[in-house]
Amino acid sequence: MPQQFIETEETLIIETPERVPLAFALASIGNRFLAVAIDHGIQYFSIFTIAWAFLSLLGMSDPAAGGSAPATPLSEMPKWTIALLIITVFLIFSGYFILFEWLWNGQTPGKRLLKLRVIREDGRPITLWEAIARNLLRIFDAVPGFVLPVYSIGLISIFLSSRDQRIGDMFAGTVVVRERTDEAPTFAETFSNPISDAAFRRVCKPTDFQANINLLTESEIEVVESFLRRRWDLTDKQRLWMGWRVALPIMFKLKPNYDLQTFTYEGFLEEIVHRFHARQRFLN
Repeated sequence: MPQQFIETEETLIIETPERVPLAFALASIGNRFLAVAIDHGIQYFSIFTIAWAFLSLLGMSDPAAGGSAPATPLSEMPKWTIALLIITVFLIFSGYFILFEWLWNGQTPGKRLLKLRVIREDGRPITLWEAIARNLLRIFDAVPGFVLPVYSIGLISIFLSSRDQRIGDMFAGTVVVRERTDEAPTFAETFSNPISDAAFRRVCKPTDFQANINLLTESEIEVVESFLRRRWDLTDKQRLWMGWRVALPIMFKLKPNYDLQTFTYEGFLEEIVHRFHARQRFLN
């Protein structure tokens, strides 16, 4: 089997199932720091708001002081309320990154704003397992701070890693990359002009996989069809990149089982379209 990774200082090159190298720009430390700062800001604001609302509902503020002064010290709060607050804070701190990276296909609000994405080392979308693994170890990466994470361990591991991975990334087998819009046209540019229908033309070897196509919506199928029609207007590099971009969220949604030796992104998309319309003809 050919070598899976060929790496340089700022670029991770992954060999796709089509045996074509696909370059990913590794996220810089500066961009990752800004993204996590935004995410932690959202976390702390949410924790403060929930704690304030919780204490207000329990009557822990003095009405005579306009609700701004505590009526009783926190030490006199019922133990169950303190335990509930601790659990809530832990869930927000740890669950925030897990939930967003799982539902948003490797992105959090901070990463989306900075155009960063977490992917697996083989270029495929992360699963719930990778999201949990990399973020539960975030506490270790954030040492020596917890309330205000310093990420000393994380920074050291990023400097020492050839793939700019912190401890959580190494354990989960993930990398953080930048979405480089200059390497391929945008979705709007690619799918803007209507042309003759070539979506049903098979040019790749059949890609067999097991997945529930019924989970896909008509709008998602339209995106796949638009790519298959317009792919001939793209360069080989743009075509490969856009095929990966279109297939990525669909693979994340369907979680298909497939043979890695025969799998190709375009073949996968072609099979998606043919199965979907075969099902439509059967229903009609």
